[in-house]
Amino acid sequence: MEGNKDLFESLLERVTDYVKTTIELVKLRILDKASEGISILISHTIVFVFVVTGLFFLTTGLALWLGEILGNVYFGFLIAGAFYGLMALVIHLFLHKRIKRFFCDYMIKQVLK
Repeated sequence: MEGNKDLFESLLERVTDYVKTTIELVKLRILDKASEGISILISHTIVFVFVVTGLFFLTTGLALWLGEILGNVYFGFLIAGAFYGLMALVIHLFLHKRIKRFFCDYMIKQVLK
């Protein structure tokens, strides 16, 4: 009877160690995925900020140039605004679902990686 008790305690200790190790492994995997996701988000945000800033200055310069050609500065800005409005409408009407699907698939691939 004493041997069975020692065997049971040994088995219980091993199961406890296994559960603790499994929990620790899950924590480390979650930390790995979270840190990878955050680093991807930060790097993409930095690139996005630079692209938007460059696009802003490019558009401003183009609007001023067009305004100078047309005789009034605000004409250039109206044309630039109309261009971006038209692009937004086209993207929303024709590419919205594709863009959404692309980003959803990308996020799933990053999580499952």
